[in-house]
Amino acid sequence: MGNDSTEPPKRSDRKTRVTVLVALGANLVIAVAKAVGGLVAGSPALLSEAAHSVADSLNEVFLLAALRRSRRPADRRHPFGYGKERFFWSLLAAVGIFVMGGCFSFFQGFEALRNGAEESFHGYVAGFVVLAVALLAEGASLLRALRQVHQQGGTSGMRDPALRTVVAEDGTAVLGVTLAGVGMALHMVTGQVVWEASASLAIGVLLVYVAYRLGRDARDQLIGQAADEEQSHRIRALLEAQPEIDSVEALLTMQLGLDSTLVAARIDLVPGLDSEEVEDVAVRIKRSVAHTVQQADQIFLDVTDASTARAAAPGVAAGRSPAATGERGGA
Repeated sequence: MGNDSTEPPKRSDRKTRVTVLVALGANLVIAVAKAVGGLVAGSPALLSEAAHSVADSLNEVFLLAALRRSRRPADRRHPFGYGKERFFWSLLAAVGIFVMGGCFSFFQGFEALRNGAEESFHGYVAGFVVLAVALLAEGASLLRALRQVHQQGGTSGMRDPALRTVVAEDGTAVLGVTLAGVGMALHMVTGQVVWEASASLAIGVLLVYVAYRLGRDARDQLIGQAADEEQSHRIRALLEAQPEIDSVEALLTMQLGLDSTLVAARIDLVPGLDSEEVEDVAVRIKRSVAHTVQQADQIFLDVTDASTARAAAPGVAAGRSPAATGERGGA
């Protein structure tokens, strides 16, 4: 979130939607191919990869829902908009990766270790063909997602949880296919199913880790994550540079969505300003903040007398949440 994106949100969403649809199409085809190949070859690693692709396909459906629902305009019931829908559906995608991908991979690995597995030469060939096709499809989808990330500013492009999830899924899929291929090759050479079972367990560990990272990010944003430090410092520096502001007593920020940030500040103005001047100053400051940080579309200023506030409540910390008053849109 370091740099404000100059690309219009709707155009960015269209690109992300295409990226998600490409990933969905690839995963649906690959899931069927892996499942058929895994059943023909009797390969636990290939069946684990099929579960991985099914989980990814379901997650793409969640991400499409996130893109559509998060752009709904604010209403009386949700006055700050629906931007956090993006984070909610990303959290469901993380749960899907954990349950459908990771847990099934562990199950397949343990079953192979317990019962063993026999594969014919034709089964190995079918398995490797499926993995090669999957690697090409997943690699193409990953390249598409990485190209979009680069077009949207590199690190700042990863702010979008939908795009971040696609990159994580496709990257994990490429690595998972590689692990499955190595496991099958070692099984074929040595005749020991432990290699393929180990590959299945490794895929499970990989999926659980990715699910944890994606779920942690979505959780932080859902419960009210602050804007990044660079944005907060820019806002504070702007406020402190205003000649009418004597001090900034508190500054709180919270991400309301991909392109929406709430800013609440308690400021102490210099003495001698009448009520009309205070109103004009507040409006000008809000416009300056909104211009400096484009995502700041909900700006609230609480004008206080710092010396009076400290005398009335000496034990109150400066960082306590202000009783923010202001107006929507930073105007």
